[in-house]
Amino acid sequence: MRINPSGPSLSQLRAFLAVAEFLHFRAAASALGVSQPTLSAAVAGCEEALGTRLVERTTRRVMLTTAGERLVPRVRAVLDAVDALVDEAEAVGRPFVGPLRLGIIPTVAPYLLPVALHGLRSAFPGLEPEVHEERTARLLEGLATGRLDAAILALPAGGRGLVEIPLYSEDFVLVVPRGHGIAGSAGVARSVLRELEVLLLEEGHCLRDQALDVCREVGGRVETATRAASLGTLVQLVAAGMGVTLLPETAVPVETRRAGLSVAHFGAPAPGRRIGLVHRESAGRSVEFAEIAAQLRRAVRTRRLPVRLTR
Repeated sequence: MRINPSGPSLSQLRAFLAVAEFLHFRAAASALGVSQPTLSAAVAGCEEALGTRLVERTTRRVMLTTAGERLVPRVRAVLDAVDALVDEAEAVGRPFVGPLRLGIIPTVAPYLLPVALHGLRSAFPGLEPEVHEERTARLLEGLATGRLDAAILALPAGGRGLVEIPLYSEDFVLVVPRGHGIAGSAGVARSVLRELEVLLLEEGHCLRDQALDVCREVGGRVETATRAASLGTLVQLVAAGMGVTLLPETAVPVETRRAGLSVAHFGAPAPGRRIGLVHRESAGRSVEFAEIAAQLRRAVRTRRLPVRLTR
């Protein structure tokens, strides 16, 4: 026999394996739900494609040839692998099942993640979130290359081919040393920033750019020599008397617990930021991500974070 370069089909392999397991054409045909002539044709087609005789059939019995016996384990492995492939594809195709590679910016992660992950696990038990805490530029790169499925960051995120789903808006507050003249004040005018030394995060944080924009609007001064890598370090510098800083309101309960700090609230409209869930439009998962965003909003509402939910 000559080998068919296209190889046997899956149905031909299944026919041969059924005959090999039952050593009986009628029983094998019944197991596959086909007629005996169809089964016989499929086995013959498998033999032709492989270029060798696999089955001996006499009037009394069915036997495997030496080649047939040797190929049974390989045929079984091929069909098992195909079945596993189909199962995996079906699992991936189902929404809210399997890994979710979720990016999040550092100035949101510590305050939203405890709420978000608990809510997602409760709502979607089959979902397996994998969290990547990175700065905005790195998150956008991860979305563009497919390394990330979605990201939680400040809007607008920019980036081509991305869908932005708003989650919430939050105000910035002023964190000042305890005993400062505006400590505990409400309705503070933005113009007060002209009289204060504002400390910033280091470059690469979107919160730094947002704080700079607020200061520039009113002609405020910023301290560029001293920069912090995290909000935790930033408020420690404030407690040490080196200046003041702007903090998202969701960070206040965590970052101002240490002694020596106080908060002042801006008057309306207070400066702030919008946070949203961003994903690739081409991923074809818009309905799934919209539901995930809705669940995140529900979790935020349940935990009563100091934000304004958006849609």
